[in-house]
Amino acid sequence: MIMFHSKPRTLFSPISSFFFLLFISISFSHEEQSLTYLWPLPSNFTSGTYSLSVDPSLTHSVIGNGGVAYSPLLDSAFDRYRRIIFKHAGFGFGKGFGRKLRGSISVVPYDITTLNIVLHSDIEELQLGVDESYTLVVSKANESSVGGEATIEANTAYGALRGLETFSQLCSFDYTTKTVQIHKAPWSIQDKPRFAYRGLMLDTSRHYLPISVIKQVIESMSYAKLNVLHWHIIDEESFPLEIPTYPNLWKGSYTKWERYTVEDAYEIVNFAQMRGINVMAEIDVPGHAESWGAGYPDLWPSPSCKEPLDVSKTFTFDVISGILSDMRKIFPFELFHLGGDEVHTDCWSNTTHVKEWLQKHNMTTKDAYKYFVLKAQDIALSKNWSPVNWEETFNTFPSKLHPKTVVHNWLVSGVCAKAVAKGFRCIFSNQGFWYLDHLDVPWYEVYTTEPLEGIHKDSEQKLVLGGEVCMWGETADASDVQQTIWPRAAAAAERLWSPRDSTSAKNVTVTALPRLQHFRCLLNRRGVAAAPVINFYARRAPDGAGSCYDQ
Repeated sequence: MIMFHSKPRTLFSPISSFFFLLFISISFSHEEQSLTYLWPLPSNFTSGTYSLSVDPSLTHSVIGNGGVAYSPLLDSAFDRYRRIIFKHAGFGFGKGFGRKLRGSISVVPYDITTLNIVLHSDIEELQLGVDESYTLVVSKANESSVGGEATIEANTAYGALRGLETFSQLCSFDYTTKTVQIHKAPWSIQDKPRFAYRGLMLDTSRHYLPISVIKQVIESMSYAKLNVLHWHIIDEESFPLEIPTYPNLWKGSYTKWERYTVEDAYEIVNFAQMRGINVMAEIDVPGHAESWGAGYPDLWPSPSCKEPLDVSKTFTFDVISGILSDMRKIFPFELFHLGGDEVHTDCWSNTTHVKEWLQKHNMTTKDAYKYFVLKAQDIALSKNWSPVNWEETFNTFPSKLHPKTVVHNWLVSGVCAKAVAKGFRCIFSNQGFWYLDHLDVPWYEVYTTEPLEGIHKDSEQKLVLGGEVCMWGETADASDVQQTIWPRAAAAAERLWSPRDSTSAKNVTVTALPRLQHFRCLLNRRGVAAAPVINFYARRAPDGAGSCYDQ
């Protein structure tokens, strides 16, 4: 997709930025101590005044309705989080190192030695709307227990995953005692997401991203409780994905080294699923498809006029069907993105055989656009997918779209309100605020943008699945994609997870900024190259020396 840039915005001057930051520093001195440094903020929670130590040999148990449960997903997740939590606490030296060290200096036993996970179902199928709720209780020792306790309770393994992330954020390393501590205990947290769809779009057509980088992005998404990777795999610039039914399609890749095999795609989907993240694939038709013709030139209207795809040929739709059949074997998520935006039909009206086809079928180019989108939808529906389309399709022929269509807003405000009023589901991605390649959009505009703005009926609010931030790839590649995504994507992540009243304070520079700075530093500690929060432009390096927590 080629992005229209939003209208010029009034940016801070260096002088006004100075006074803005001065105001922030004064405000924080009164408020910081009362903030809860969890991101995204849980739905409901209470905390106390105690500190509990956590054993570096921490173990976990998974208990289901029938007793001890077996969950490879949670076993793997626990191992990942244990490595994160005990990065500085001797975990790398082996499980026994911490105990040997503790024995040599004769310290008191650890408060938390086991993390209990209680599951109320064995469901591990990941689909839209899977129950991600959980409760997390961390309690200190009492008369009936020798030590403290930590328990995550959830209806599904995916809820337990979200609880593990929250537990990991409660844990911090004390450099004086060289132990991991949970401060402000006891904790009682009841949490669930506000929206079912909390996405990040990643564009691998404008710049190829290696598998390792895509995995890093997915891993970092899990830290912010995002749960959909919208993989914009293919566009007019390149076609990097292997399609066995039409093996010449990936001749449209930049080079033979910038491709994804079927096995690569499987690996990405499985890697994401283990972190509670769905992968929604996209092919953007009929526009944004010039690269298809590198392998099959008949898909172009003519060699000199290469997009939109040739609407007059049965072969075009045979290829689309073949692509979707192959991709259905890889992508189990119920939604599939068919694009449909920015379709400029001059090639249809200026190419002789297409023009004759239009005349024969008594169609205008606008009619042909509708015909193409609806036929592509039928193909997706036949493969048990619900189609997602960019908003132009809704703006142009709303009454003709299939009722299962999910309208994806990107151009202007108010589209989701119009879509849900007509009974369609909607995903919010307003380009003025949630396009991450727009580097002049500050964190607080991302944070305060509301997907339900202008939607008041409960029945219509429920049709807004959620939203996603979009990382278009024209100016981002493996060298800078993470610092372009983070930390601003986290601002949207809290908007999509936490209750609306928790994110609607008038002074977000007091209630949210120090917490977002803290989360950005957490990302840095976990190896994610998140840029400073308060940069004049996103993804820039710091302006000078200073603490991570002040940038």
